[in-house]
Amino acid sequence: MPGRVIAITGASGALGSAVAKTAVGQGCRVALIDHVHHTPHGLADGEDVMIQGGVDLTDAASAKGAIDAAAARFGGLDAVLNIAGGFSWETVEAGGAETWAKLFALNVQTAANVCRAAIPHLKASQAGRIVNVGANGAVKAALGMAAYAASKAGVHRLTEALAEELKAHGITVNAVLPSIIDTPANRADMPKADFSTWVTPDELAAVMLFLASPQASAVTGALIPVTGRV
Repeated sequence: MPGRVIAITGASGALGSAVAKTAVGQGCRVALIDHVHHTPHGLADGEDVMIQGGVDLTDAASAKGAIDAAAARFGGLDAVLNIAGGFSWETVEAGGAETWAKLFALNVQTAANVCRAAIPHLKASQAGRIVNVGANGAVKAALGMAAYAASKAGVHRLTEALAEELKAHGITVNAVLPSIIDTPANRADMPKADFSTWVTPDELAAVMLFLASPQASAVTGALIPVTGRV
């Protein structure tokens, strides 16, 4: 991993921060992309870290600008980790069409925009990688999860289609399917849950960075459950 250039979207969130810190710890050069101007604790813009805040990844031109800037800064791009996304719980009966549109934009469109922008740069890499974040909850949707699960299922299909599209170029495309991630927000929402069964951001980061490594060349089009003990 030393010297590999990785773009991480949603880099200011709990998972994005964990992935960013792990990547830097493994010697990667990272572009941290998010819609907010907040950086992972312990990281600052410097020789091996590029921080890009205020980026609207639902806009194709904005996504392309961020990816092109990262490639220009580091002289190329080896991997993209699509972590940016959103969640909403509501029943179909009590919900609205706006939730479906919002979650499609946040979960599917952001990933598609970033992937499209990154493909020309990844083709120039010796080991181009795309790693998306799907959801185990999109394999079988639960109560109140229709819009979210449908959008994450879209990420799964995007992953599979891109894997077929890019395999001749040596670019792998995979997705991790986490269960409940052990974050402060999830603990606050589910205070009576057994947190010890949840997957931690660091555990998920380890899987994602393996998939982003040259060693994962034989894995593409995979939807990999990373569910802890849920």
